[in-house]
Amino acid sequence: MPVALGRRPRGNRVTKSPQYRDGAFRNQAPPTPVEPDAMRNTLRALRQNKGLRKPSGPIPVVEPLAPVDTGLHITWHGHATSLVELDGSRVLLDPVWSDRVSPSRLVGPRRLHKPPQRIEALPKLDAVVISHDHYDHLDLAAIRALVRTQDAPFVVPLGIGEHLERWRVPADRIIELDWHESIEIGGVTLTATPAQHFSGRAFKRDGTLWASWVVAGPRNKVFYTGDSGYFAGYKEIGEQYGPFDATLVQIGAYAPGWPDIHMTPEEGLDAHVDVRGELLIPVHWATFSLAPHPWADPVDRLLVEAEKRGVTVAIPKPGEHVDVALPPKLDYWWKDC
Repeated sequence: MPVALGRRPRGNRVTKSPQYRDGAFRNQAPPTPVEPDAMRNTLRALRQNKGLRKPSGPIPVVEPLAPVDTGLHITWHGHATSLVELDGSRVLLDPVWSDRVSPSRLVGPRRLHKPPQRIEALPKLDAVVISHDHYDHLDLAAIRALVRTQDAPFVVPLGIGEHLERWRVPADRIIELDWHESIEIGGVTLTATPAQHFSGRAFKRDGTLWASWVVAGPRNKVFYTGDSGYFAGYKEIGEQYGPFDATLVQIGAYAPGWPDIHMTPEEGLDAHVDVRGELLIPVHWATFSLAPHPWADPVDRLLVEAEKRGVTVAIPKPGEHVDVALPPKLDYWWKDC
């Protein structure tokens, strides 16, 4: 457990960041007011949905396809873990392969489905991108496996390099970025952009930065929200970096008292529209039960709103390949789980 906690960030790049004030990183927007009974409603939802927060049957998992060298293709591995293949480059987002998202192997939220493939079976990667340091996005076991099996650098928000160094990731494979900083690797440009969230792997919060990400190749672009509450910054991201051929949008793990932590499905769709996305692929649902809502509620609500607003959505099974130019038809697979 002590190793999984990582290491407290330090150094001038952290403390001199425009996002760092009064000893911690800060969001762009002030905290969203929360209704006085929000916590009570969250606890009530936990009780009411106790039997609905996990599927009643197995979640179908698909063996990922072989690598693709042209076009834009996305393979969702579950939760937020996604492989983006664009214009011949391959970027892995927030790799989590552990059975639990916790500093312990014995307690904490457990997987609702197995990983679609062994981490050792991943194709050769150009970069591994991390959005923030929470356990369901920064997985010690996955990082160590990728150090052994890949040569790709780890591109992370400010401060997370300290965790990686403690986990024996070579320093020359760690690239830390502040918001609106970019790096070009293997023909793809990775840009850290703002998000409305928080960080921390122990009791002290916000010592490392959180980010959304722009993944831009010569012909295709993808936007990944990371974890975030809905905020005005999405429109600014769309104006500065959009439009996007596809977005990977966090839609799960919401609650009445968490407006600055995770978006609701409707807010996720707003974010997709704000950044000027074409195809929306929802993430951050179906793999771990982290909130009081029913496990499939995120996609059900998303589809209702998407139909109203004419937004194209692809909802792959874990491991299923999505050709962004020819997205698969919805098969409502979660209805059978």
